[in-house]
Amino acid sequence: MSESQTATEYEVIVVGGGPAGMTAALYSTRLGHRTAVVSRGGGRAAMMQEVHNLLGVREETSGAEFLGIGREQLEAYGCDFYQDMVSSCSREEEGLIRLSGNNDDYDAEIVILATGFNDVRPEPPLPRTGRGLHYCLHCDAHMFVDKSVYVMGHSESTAHVAGIMLNFTDEVDLLTRGDDPEWSDETAAMLERHPIDVVHEDVTGVQNGDDGWLKALKFEDGTVREYKGGFAMYGAEYNNGLARELGCEINNDGTIEVGDHGQTSVEGVYAVGDCTPGHNQVPIGMGQGAKAGIDVHFQLRDFPRDSDILDEQGPVRSAEVPGIPDELLEQAVDFHTYD
Repeated sequence: MSESQTATEYEVIVVGGGPAGMTAALYSTRLGHRTAVVSRGGGRAAMMQEVHNLLGVREETSGAEFLGIGREQLEAYGCDFYQDMVSSCSREEEGLIRLSGNNDDYDAEIVILATGFNDVRPEPPLPRTGRGLHYCLHCDAHMFVDKSVYVMGHSESTAHVAGIMLNFTDEVDLLTRGDDPEWSDETAAMLERHPIDVVHEDVTGVQNGDDGWLKALKFEDGTVREYKGGFAMYGAEYNNGLARELGCEINNDGTIEVGDHGQTSVEGVYAVGDCTPGHNQVPIGMGQGAKAGIDVHFQLRDFPRDSDILDEQGPVRSAEVPGIPDELLEQAVDFHTYD
């Protein structure tokens, strides 16, 4: 971006186009604030082949379809979308936050970070993601009721997820893939006292059925074990680079520290969804986005004015209301005008 160009300015900019970020943008836009979503595209939600645990959304809806409908709704209310990768950010002298993307620069009074995380994938060979390789127990355990499943990894969380899966099936294998277990002696004793088969040999091949779903895994000792699917437990890499640049507090696990409504430790910066602590679930992320969007409205709305401002500036004049920007006012009138 050349020095002669100016950044595109908004009251609110959401970085990330997943369910949490788009819900925050939905509330911010409908509550009358000039809002934009800047998203690189993709993300964990976009990869979902089926949406689970979301009331009112049919299971056969894909993540891409779900997000596409969300974008259509937001644009109908007047929210702007930019497909761009925000690579850096800073606080400007005017108090605005400058977001520098690969395609453009953007200025905002308030920034909502919805940057998510990336699942750490184990080494191949692997089943197809969503067709035998899964990362979210709370989303996908239900599909493996009374089926043979694996849990892949060597950490404490791997062992405990294997134990949790016994609530859904009596056929659970824990696959360390040749890595030394990192769980405690107490956890080892727990595994020994539950019907969980710990398999230490590495995976050497994958067999899929005609429908593309996992059928079996081959192991280096020559054995073949049949599975409907399973879970990889290798941790997450949180996308917290922008939060660090802005000076936000980061937790030891890499998540962004937030308050009850998504406020970070830095004024004017919020964070929602998978980049924050808690369960990584679409409905939870959407709830976080809604709470942040409402709190942002409290920070930005013009009316009612405080008494000290009224004392300084005088009564509110009729020409000053409504406080909603003209372009969003026109969009709202058109949206609610029925033939």
